[in-house]
Amino acid sequence: MRFGTKPKTTIVTGGAGFLGSHLTASLAESGKHVLILDNLSTGNVRNLERSISSGRATFVYGDVALPPSELRALIDSADAGPIEAIYHLASPASPEAYNAHPWETLAVNAIGTMSLIEFALEHKARFIFSSTSEIYGDPLVHPQPESYFGNVDPIGPRSCYDEGKRFAEAAVATAVRSRGLTGRLVRFFNCYGPFMESGDGRLIPALIDAALAKQPFPIHGTGRQTRSLTYVTDAVELLRMVAEGEQSTLQPINVGNDDERSVEDIARTVAEIAGVPYAVEYLSAREGDPQRRKPDLTIARSLGWAPTTSIEDGIRATLAWFEAERTLSRT
Repeated sequence: MRFGTKPKTTIVTGGAGFLGSHLTASLAESGKHVLILDNLSTGNVRNLERSISSGRATFVYGDVALPPSELRALIDSADAGPIEAIYHLASPASPEAYNAHPWETLAVNAIGTMSLIEFALEHKARFIFSSTSEIYGDPLVHPQPESYFGNVDPIGPRSCYDEGKRFAEAAVATAVRSRGLTGRLVRFFNCYGPFMESGDGRLIPALIDAALAKQPFPIHGTGRQTRSLTYVTDAVELLRMVAEGEQSTLQPINVGNDDERSVEDIARTVAEIAGVPYAVEYLSAREGDPQRRKPDLTIARSLGWAPTTSIEDGIRATLAWFEAERTLSRT
């Protein structure tokens, strides 16, 4: 394929999803030309309206869990310029989504990752893989540093996601060591913000949905399990710093916020900001649900980054977006 004078292109898989659409917007706003690959299993093209209308983002419908030759044809169909970077974010990410599509979750993280690595090698493109704090499982080390190998059940109900991500990390590491891939690994901790899907089962949408419906907050288990919530713009900032920076060795980097709070405390915060009474409906605990979750951010902070959005401000912004979406759906 002859690229001529076409500008360099950055590929974002899963770019119509929650995190991917924010990344796409950030890249487009900074002048990058973005090719979005998404099969819309959990994403929404509406999240990309602003990026596409800018003229710097192109959407291609397709599943990246394809053999390399078929994936190459899919990307070539977009007639993009030379590929300089690939952000692989495609994957169901909520328990409801990956439990509903377990085989597809394994495929996009295994087959999709390996095929995209082949494509990155052909183009000498930088490859950035979006991993997760779930690879630490129900951790026995707290907080979780990148050096921790995790406590994961390989045949448990969450294994399609946990082990899919762990396999993908191994694929990236192998390609870096043996094939010369320029690879990056980031591990996201409980990201939230606008463009999350109502009803996707993750904590913040579930709490906000309940608040707007003036219903009790659904809490699985005791509510004393902890989470460390990361506002999406903070996460994208660090993601891009890692992707665009220079590092001599493959170093996974935690992307998160070390303000650890219990699920009950988070629900109380949502209630206060939404101006609704704090009432809870306790549900059965999810099997394999981690009891503590907090990133060690030593490496991230050494890059000059720190989370700047408080949980209160992040929830306030997310709630405002959900309210606007609810109003729009009624018109």
